[in-house]
Amino acid sequence: MSFDPQDMPVFDAIVYWMVVVGVLSIIVMVVSLLSLLVSHRGAGLRIFAEEILRSLTDLFSLSIRRIWALSKLTFIEAYRRKALAVFVVFALLFMFAGWFMGGDTRDMTTDQVKVYVSFVLRTIAWLTLPLIVVLSSFGIPEEIRVRSLHTVVTKPARRLEIVLGRVFGFSMIGTLVLLVMSGVGYIWIVRQVPASARDMLVCRVPVYGKLQFLDRAGNPADKGVNVGDLWEFRSYIEGATKARAIWVFPGIGERTLDSDGNLHLENQFLAFRSYKGNMKQSLLYDYQFRNPDTGATYTTEARPINENRGVTDVISRKLVSRTDGKTYDLIKDFVARDGTLRIEVSCIDREQYLGMARPDLFIRKPDVSFAVGFFKAAAGIEIMMILVVLLAVTGSTFLKGPIATVLTSVLMILGGEKAHAFMDQLMIGRSDKGGFQGGGFFESIYRIITHMNPTTELPDNMGFTIMTGVDGLLTGFLWLCKQVIPRLQYFNMSEYVSNGFDVPFGSTLLPCLLILVGYFLPCVMLGYFALRIRELESK
Repeated sequence: MSFDPQDMPVFDAIVYWMVVVGVLSIIVMVVSLLSLLVSHRGAGLRIFAEEILRSLTDLFSLSIRRIWALSKLTFIEAYRRKALAVFVVFALLFMFAGWFMGGDTRDMTTDQVKVYVSFVLRTIAWLTLPLIVVLSSFGIPEEIRVRSLHTVVTKPARRLEIVLGRVFGFSMIGTLVLLVMSGVGYIWIVRQVPASARDMLVCRVPVYGKLQFLDRAGNPADKGVNVGDLWEFRSYIEGATKARAIWVFPGIGERTLDSDGNLHLENQFLAFRSYKGNMKQSLLYDYQFRNPDTGATYTTEARPINENRGVTDVISRKLVSRTDGKTYDLIKDFVARDGTLRIEVSCIDREQYLGMARPDLFIRKPDVSFAVGFFKAAAGIEIMMILVVLLAVTGSTFLKGPIATVLTSVLMILGGEKAHAFMDQLMIGRSDKGGFQGGGFFESIYRIITHMNPTTELPDNMGFTIMTGVDGLLTGFLWLCKQVIPRLQYFNMSEYVSNGFDVPFGSTLLPCLLILVGYFLPCVMLGYFALRIRELESK
């Protein structure tokens, strides 16, 4: 499996968040003002101004002491509801998990280690998140039903503090559950993996570069040769020609090397054979280091590829040319002035092809401890758990417990990568094949009634212009609704750890934190206003 993490553009994400939240806030305020004007006529504007002023007063009068007291109360109530009984299920799973994992642990393979790590992280997520959803969704509605919340609101506790106390309290109980499960899970993995296979529990730290190609004549090209593979993730270079795959790695220095001063290059190239040849012999490739500033070059010896598992090539810092015997220093002679290292890969076998994509070659920095990567993945589950608490508590302020549970569960399902990809296709009106799907709502109705082919262009007149304009407004509204659904694909970090990679901060943890912070203020304010206008006497 190839990983191609992309760092999140923080500034663009903040601007995007401000636009979405600003538009939604304006819509909510306009609708609220119009409803007050309709129901209270002339006094509607005054009531609206008083509500805004009262909200600002509550916001600036928050008491950390009261929030902490409400958080502890929420924690104790969750404990009394036997929330920690999930540990029993967790213990049973781990007691008998070894029966179903299969294989002889005395001679464990990389795939078996991957299964063990993935099993633990997924079990933690699947046991923790449903528990937190149910607890958070039924918290406020149950307190309203048994009228225990009336005791709280008669005290000097504001509605905003109640919402924050519930969010922090449920997050605390979830954190306790997650810490215990993560610790037990880590110990279980270490004890299940024999000492002979402990070296497989690693977290590689890759440095990815930018990839460009040269064609068989040595001219720059956007991509390599297409050998007919339906999945165009990889491009191929032809052997025994001037075709090259060129990686440019940024930020290369002394810290990139290991303790012995060696550079580790890990690749997972694919082979495409235009003729059978000797199937027992792997295709050969070589590396060429080139400094664009000085023109210095060095070519390594030929190396065989390993298609199934990949291979790690150890390059010594001291490079001795086989042609003229000149000695090069890898860092001093081949790292450019801007700190980049240029590596060219060529296929040696004539009429054979090597396939590669950007993440198929990376510089492997010194590994970090497996515990570091494991608990980073657990931190991703923790952040997602807090986000789920936010959504569930917000839904429980204006919905009954079962409905709030369903709403939160639906948001979690729609937050997956495939669901968001499908919604993106609906927004632009195109399918995976790129074909036009007939436009928006009214345009689709017109095409159905008139039996017009979806690929046929609409007539150019005022009526159809108005129709497409209205469809554009509806699509924009649907786009705005789609932004309410969080993108949860960032939170799944088990694939990194199970495949032996460290969890990158810029492309995983940072987006998770930004998503949590981005949802915190809107959810808390929505829950605050919903709890203020809700009739607490209602069952």
